[in-house]
Amino acid sequence: MKRTLITLAMTLSVAAPAMADLALATSKNCMACHAVDKKLVGPSYKDVAAKYAGQKDAVDKLAAKIIKGGAGVWGPVPMPANAQVNDADAKKLAAWVMTIK
Repeated sequence: MKRTLITLAMTLSVAAPAMADLALATSKNCMACHAVDKKLVGPSYKDVAAKYAGQKDAVDKLAAKIIKGGAGVWGPVPMPANAQVNDADAKKLAAWVMTIK
């Protein structure tokens, strides 16, 4: 029983931040075009993290794209600007995306 509680506590401590950022992505309508592990309208977050892995400025680049939008990186469908996302939330979302494996 003690081992089960420890395992549960560890799982929740790891999952809680990820779920909180998934909730933020959902609240900002990111999940309408993106999914964690499969392509929808835009690339999966897993693919985005893989593409930008190892780039020191990845979070800043992605945060700027979240706010300003972009085109041509993932194909012909442009990502619209997201005026409802502030700088702090954009960085939080970008940092979260970069943790997805």
